Amino acid sequence: MLHIALSRDSSPQEKQYRENRPCVRSISWSPIGFAPNSGCLLAVCTTEGHVRLYRMPFREFSAEWVEVMDISKELYSYLTTTNFQAASFRASEASDPSQACFDEGYADDLPISVMRKELKRRRLNALTVMEVKACSQKGKNTFNAPRSKAKSSKIVVEDGSQSLITAEEYASRSAMMSSLIVAWSPCLPQTFGCGISTTTGLTSDCSVLAVGGKSGILSLWRIHKPDEYSIMNKPDLNEPLLVGLLNAHDTWITTISWGLFISDASDPLLLLATGCSDGSVKIWQACCRRLVESSELSDSPFSLLKEVKAADFAMASVVSFNVSAQSPNKMLLAIGNGSGSIEVWSCDILVHRFEKAGSCDAHNHVVTGLAWAFGGRCLYSCSQDNLTRCWILHENSLYEVPIPSNTPGVKGSGDVPDAFSSCFGLAVSPGNLVMAVVRAFATEQLNQMYEARALKAAVEFLWIGGQQLDISSTVYPDFDVKVFPDFPEKELISWENNILWSLNQHESLDKPLVVWDVVAALLAFKQSISIFVKHIIIKWLKSSVGSQFGVSANLSDAIKCLSEFSSRKLQLLNIISKLVVLKKVETDKVEEQSQFLEGFNDAEDERLDWTQLHSNSEMELRDRLVGYSFTVFLDDASGSDGKGTKSSYWVPVGTAQMEQWVAIRGEDVKDQLKLLGEEVRTVDKSQIPSIYEYVEEEECSFCSASVPFDSPDFAVCKGVKCDTGNGPSHNLFRCSVSMHICPIVPVWHCMCCQRWASTLAPASFFKMPGYPSDFKSFSKSTTDDEHPKPWCPFCGIPLKRLLPDFLLSPSFV
Repeated sequence: MLHIALSRDSSPQEKQYRENRPCVRSISWSPIGFAPNSGCLLAVCTTEGHVRLYRMPFREFSAEWVEVMDISKELYSYLTTTNFQAASFRASEASDPSQACFDEGYADDLPISVMRKELKRRRLNALTVMEVKACSQKGKNTFNAPRSKAKSSKIVVEDGSQSLITAEEYASRSAMMSSLIVAWSPCLPQTFGCGISTTTGLTSDCSVLAVGGKSGILSLWRIHKPDEYSIMNKPDLNEPLLVGLLNAHDTWITTISWGLFISDASDPLLLLATGCSDGSVKIWQACCRRLVESSELSDSPFSLLKEVKAADFAMASVVSFNVSAQSPNKMLLAIGNGSGSIEVWSCDILVHRFEKAGSCDAHNHVVTGLAWAFGGRCLYSCSQDNLTRCWILHENSLYEVPIPSNTPGVKGSGDVPDAFSSCFGLAVSPGNLVMAVVRAFATEQLNQMYEARALKAAVEFLWIGGQQLDISSTVYPDFDVKVFPDFPEKELISWENNILWSLNQHESLDKPLVVWDVVAALLAFKQSISIFVKHIIIKWLKSSVGSQFGVSANLSDAIKCLSEFSSRKLQLLNIISKLVVLKKVETDKVEEQSQFLEGFNDAEDERLDWTQLHSNSEMELRDRLVGYSFTVFLDDASGSDGKGTKSSYWVPVGTAQMEQWVAIRGEDVKDQLKLLGEEVRTVDKSQIPSIYEYVEEEECSFCSASVPFDSPDFAVCKGVKCDTGNGPSHNLFRCSVSMHICPIVPVWHCMCCQRWASTLAPASFFKMPGYPSDFKSFSKSTTDDEHPKPWCPFCGIPLKRLLPDFLLSPSFV
């Protein structure tokens, strides 16, 4: 779909000539939360060197993504104000990485479009030289630059005439406007003191977009999250600000990678690695505070830490950063070269000590992809030689270990032919349990009538959850291996350890709750060996309460300890219970029959235990949300004097409905919640500001009939009274946060628990380490100094606007 939105760069004749081939050179996803609907922005660099930002069409009812910013246009506007004096650089034949590939004998591996553009560029250069010679014969030292897609070749002087520039100036400006690679930095949260003040007085997280081009100059664009998220109103995107121009290299920038080093929580360092077509790789660092506080373009905030050059001067094709969580001061940098070799460098950031940790001739062709996994314990690589490999760093050497070949669950069958010729790149899933590899088809092996016309490339998904992370391991399983005859012992142990590692990583609030790979892995194991899934979940729950779980722990023990779990852990438990344990799974495809397994293949009483665990977990989260809402309501009511709330960040809406919910539950309500409810009843309701929306009797969204409160999730109106009795009643949804009736306009939707939300939960609710012993003390110790995020209070995943299926509505994964 994206190439349709980007096709505006090409004329209809060029589209027909290219046969609708993709015109994208590089893409990069922003961190979550930078789009107006709390999603991601997509930075796209086309083959014409143009960079634009896109967002998801969440309100346009269109399949094409919406352009929100033209970065190249903004860069051109700035450069024209400086008369393109931001930097001086050379454009030479040797700086062309595609030419380097020609010299190394890999011309057959290049796309046809690359070779065609190379010949076209040479013809233009020859034409330029001829025009310069013709002008010199007439006594002129300048020439009219040929027309280019970039606007930089035209400069209008005061008298309205077009100025003349030299050949070197034209080549310099053309290279300055020709982008090659884009990359977003990690999110710099306000908890590190890196927030940017907005028009509302709040601070928001920010990220930096790096754009590298043919000139060797890197442009740095800072953008921060929207002040408020919305799925209805016209999107209000914060404008990117050019905060630096870094003269990184003398030739083409071919690869970029970011890293965040948090040695000092108040002032972290942002790390940047840039690779060049001449084989050099440079590592830069910048003070985050200086980077985000700059309001205008000045000297680049980055300083050079280290420069690494390949021994064979091969092009640096890809770099990948990893800052180890086990060793916060240690950084690993992997470099893939055009010759197929891989180098790994280790760096102690505090003392600026760099050491070559390992290297090897990994592939026979250019390395096209590198990705660290499992906290830097292993490295995956792919190449144009159509090979994907896994490496482990051990004692200054890279050792290859096999990628797991066993597949959990039932193997799927696809109609994609196994006729691949090369790998374009790879990526690892958020939980590091799945790897995606982009492969190109060998057209000569396809059916020339049908497949060769339609198939260009495919994405292959590989399970890596059973990946071996040590050269030699003597770990013994704590379960009966005989129960799982289809899996090798070591691989099953690796699956257990890696799933637990992934679950523990997602308990951190700094990591977005995107767990589709964990859910898919548990569902796959559930089809064949469901007892293994139960073993993993129980072991994960035991890690939070320790000795309170016995050796033979069961679900009843977990139910008793829910109040000690953090809000994030309860939300993870709800996702697993809802989508794995209590989900119906279609399993039998071999015999062309549909069988369904509900829950685990155990007794009925155990399935009831899982249902009770899920219900109690959701009730625990609702108790925390109601208790915190009561506390903020009482605090604001006591200090507002009818003028409004003391806090401008979050307002507890729906307090009247929460009172009714506490009254309905009766004796099942916790004592602290009862006391808070009694205090809320004693508040003078006439002094409550309208911003709280305190309405005891609600009306139907479709008619004027009253709606009684019977459930915190659903409601049914009584119907309008008429001569023949009451009119038809309407089924309504309630907001999962405020318990108010949802309006008929589009509201936030959770793709996991299928709940709706018209208001958002406070940030402090998601940070609760357990059920507060005193809500008032907890409220005083925390501050809602950030906008509420559109996260589901029961699942923790990002909320979205529900779209029709034909528009590819995103799931929670």
